[in-house]
Amino acid sequence: MQNSLTLNPISFINGTVHLPGSKSISNRVLLLSAISKGTTYLHNLLFSDDTKYMLNTLRIFGINIVLSNNNTVCRIKGQAKPLYIEKKTSLFLGNAGTAMRPLSAILSLSNNDILLTGDDRMKERPIKHLVNALRQGGANIKYSETNNYPPIHIQGGFSGGNITINGSISSQFLTALLIASPLAIIDSKITIKGNLVSKPYIDMTLKLISQFGINIINDSYNCFYIKGRQQYQSPGDYFIEGDASSASYFLAAAAIKGGSVCVTGIGENSIQGDVKFSSILKKMGAFITVGNNFICCKKGTLYGIDLDMNDIPDAAMTVAMVALFSIGETIIRNIYNWRVKETDRLSAMSAELRKIGAIVNEGNDFIHIIPPKKFFYANINTYNDHRIAMCFSLIALSNVKVTLLNPNCVNKTFPHYFKELHCISF
Repeated sequence: MQNSLTLNPISFINGTVHLPGSKSISNRVLLLSAISKGTTYLHNLLFSDDTKYMLNTLRIFGINIVLSNNNTVCRIKGQAKPLYIEKKTSLFLGNAGTAMRPLSAILSLSNNDILLTGDDRMKERPIKHLVNALRQGGANIKYSETNNYPPIHIQGGFSGGNITINGSISSQFLTALLIASPLAIIDSKITIKGNLVSKPYIDMTLKLISQFGINIINDSYNCFYIKGRQQYQSPGDYFIEGDASSASYFLAAAAIKGGSVCVTGIGENSIQGDVKFSSILKKMGAFITVGNNFICCKKGTLYGIDLDMNDIPDAAMTVAMVALFSIGETIIRNIYNWRVKETDRLSAMSAELRKIGAIVNEGNDFIHIIPPKKFFYANINTYNDHRIAMCFSLIALSNVKVTLLNPNCVNKTFPHYFKELHCISF
């Protein structure tokens, strides 16, 4: 395993990047395909650490899966029912939130005896709000080590009904409920307590569920109404959009040091919230062109911004990097959920940004960045967080090199990231 990677200064950025499939969509449609009636062919599947955890889990439950075309095409024979296995089973899911959360709900539908666990960081990521909601629907779930955190022991019991869930920490909790509830034996009404974070991810989940044959009534993100005893239906062929979060690094690079960069696989009809990153770049001064299946960015004079970025917290990290190359200060607000991601991203980003010369004020749910007068070379601790590694690769767009510790953490979502960056760097 590569312990560090030093990127030398990049003088120019130009080219086209064909994006890998979206992680968020890939893991959702893998699960939906497995519980649907019919055979699904998934195209442009992301093959990364997080999707491998989902694929391995589905195989353990007897799902017939065939990968082809360099693991980007996946044929799944759906079993037309929730996941079930007779024997007591322990599943290790690493730090894959997009596997842990929805599987917690789906596995609660049947009389399973399952331990869901993960790596050390996963055991620090709260799951209380999802467990509480599932218990309201009858689920038998116990904490195996620390209350409110994985590992969790699931023994079925979820039947739907009236459920209230706190939406202020992670949209993945609600996503898990929305995917599982149509298969519950009674109708469900899910009421949201608090301010729902990352609403675009809920829109994505609802869109995918509808593409697999089920409609859910969304009452202004306050209540969701779901008929029970439904059946997911395979759409047959399904093309997975390119990853909009991953696109942000290449578009940002063009805004900072282009040239121009076009990313393909996403466009104006994307179902991913992070596609909004391009409009934020435009607001900061870059030149953006959006088509049906591409987004292009050209360099402009960049200015700092003050924005609430609760809807797109992953792309907000890339905005923090663009801020370093902008005129004036930048404030990114309402991002408390950075603290419960792959690491505490608010603390981590603040610490590493200061290393390279930025002046940073870290609040409970915001970050205030004043660009460095001079960039400094630094060893960047990536905290085993793929997004921090990809973000800080952009420091090479200054006139200073940068060293990333544990660069292989990008395997979580984008194993070939550094190769793609190299291909458009001059």
